[in-house]
Amino acid sequence: MMAEAGLAALWLAAALAALQIALGALALRGGDGTVAAAIRPVAIVQGLLVAVAMAALIAVFVASDMSVKLVVENSNSAKPLIYKVAGAWGNHEGSMLLWVTILGLAGAGVATLERRVAERTLIATLAAQAAIALGFYAFLLFASNPFARLPVAAPDGLGLNPLLQDPGLAFHPPTLYLGYVGLSVAFSFAVGALVTRDVGPAFARAMRPWVLGAWIFLTLGITAGSYWAYYELGWGGWWFWDPVENASLMPWLAATALLHSVSVLATRDGLRAWTVMLAVVAFSMSMIGTFIVRSGLLTSVHAFAVDPTRGTFILVLLCLYVGGALALFGARVGTVRQGTTFEPVSREGGLVLNNLLLSVILGIVLIGTFYPMVAQAFGRQLSVGPPFFNRAAGPVALLLVAFMAAGPLIRWRRDSGQAVIARLTWPIAAAAFAGAALVVFALPMNPLPFAGIALATGLAVASVAPLWKRNLARTPLFTWGMVVAHLGIAVSLAGMACDAAFTSERLIALRAGESARVGPYSVRFDGITPVIGDTWSALEARLTATRGDDTLVLRPQSRFFAQPPTTTNESAIATVLDGQLYTVLGQADGTGRWQMRFWWKPFVTLIWLGGALVALGGLLSLVGRLRKRRG
Repeated sequence: MMAEAGLAALWLAAALAALQIALGALALRGGDGTVAAAIRPVAIVQGLLVAVAMAALIAVFVASDMSVKLVVENSNSAKPLIYKVAGAWGNHEGSMLLWVTILGLAGAGVATLERRVAERTLIATLAAQAAIALGFYAFLLFASNPFARLPVAAPDGLGLNPLLQDPGLAFHPPTLYLGYVGLSVAFSFAVGALVTRDVGPAFARAMRPWVLGAWIFLTLGITAGSYWAYYELGWGGWWFWDPVENASLMPWLAATALLHSVSVLATRDGLRAWTVMLAVVAFSMSMIGTFIVRSGLLTSVHAFAVDPTRGTFILVLLCLYVGGALALFGARVGTVRQGTTFEPVSREGGLVLNNLLLSVILGIVLIGTFYPMVAQAFGRQLSVGPPFFNRAAGPVALLLVAFMAAGPLIRWRRDSGQAVIARLTWPIAAAAFAGAALVVFALPMNPLPFAGIALATGLAVASVAPLWKRNLARTPLFTWGMVVAHLGIAVSLAGMACDAAFTSERLIALRAGESARVGPYSVRFDGITPVIGDTWSALEARLTATRGDDTLVLRPQSRFFAQPPTTTNESAIATVLDGQLYTVLGQADGTGRWQMRFWWKPFVTLIWLGGALVALGGLLSLVGRLRKRRG
């Protein structure tokens, strides 16, 4: 009965979404106050009903109800509880239900909390949010029913993909979905403001917390996903420019541009049309990401579906929502007033340049991601991988970092070039010093990592410059947030550049007792031991790594899962102050030797430390803005 209850809740939520759209249309056409007053409660109940549906799906997974098709295909009774719960969204149908659950709850949150925007704009916003939800309700109910039952219950399930049997599954997808859905709220606010011709600071102040929240969750999701793939897949890299990785990066780039633009509109009444357009683009990127994962175009550990019919459904929704919003923007952009003007040399001008560079990077990633798919449709097989993205996007990203260092040091409305350069003296000196130190003490390296380390040093100094000569106890939290987020970008950039410049790798076959050297470590292979886990068996290598007087023991594994039958490599990673020693066990070669792969990756952990700092900066800004709003 739990599955039927979940399906009934989903149907009722869809019906309320349709009602919410109708009420919104009637209220905007001049209906009485009763119609307008009904929209908030309907949005709240819709969110609660879809949450009930998601809870029901989790319940059937926890209970291992083998009469439900989705449970049979993605779980079994022997799975630990955490993987039964996470397995509810570790598949196509469940992940879409989680997506629309967060969407419904976000609409309920807007209906409950928002009081500052004009009532007509709020009505249009809630109607737009319901229109998005209704499309995905239809997708679930008619093309991807998560509660479908089997004619005869199966004795047990097939199990969850072993690559997904990791605590990261419980964290990574929900955080990304929270980010995507936050952008849907920004999109709905933009549509609502266009419908009512109310594009101004009030609309931006209402939208900003949702954009900031979405950006925080996208940052956390991408950072966590990067580290999950790094240690789980055993390939030694933190980013491969996989199309599905790009599908999460593109909304983040658009959200970063939108966050800066909406802040200018909220506080300085500038960039009105630019803000609305970026809200549409940011949600478009999240829809494109949803399409890529579920279209059947890709075969990837990240991809959920291989059924082109489902991809076509998502494509139709994308065209309806994005095409409709762009048509509305084209029709109403003439009614969007210019807002406050500013000089080219000003913080507003710097933010416009920042947004343009982010848009260029977004365009490069978008083209590089879709070009192979388009070529394949015309019968050509080609691959666009890291070399293209690094060479095309890398220099633009470094230029963006240079302007990012200058941005917070430029005054609003108007400034002079000489004054800006004077304020940049210390950051420029720090970057020059770092570059000189690399020339003197480091081995020759490629230009991009060299520039990355130098610019990261300059950005780190520039990021804390807004705190100079200030009373730190009285500095607003959102200023601290800006400082910490920019510092996080500098830390991540330094980690990326060090990984690219200084990583050492060894691929070698060893017998028990033999050693190999990688970076500053000598690694001895001590032998192989069989081990048994909850749902797997493994061959485990014991490795002893020495560096001077320090000794580390690492135990990489080759695991075998029976349900479904799969072999995976479980890396063993030792983290020390100046980097990570990364080890992977390969196959036996039949002569008593085992293939091993070792990496020494100096300062690679700065990548994820920086990502955490960026998210922390966003959180400080969000808390600071909410405190100011309540005050």
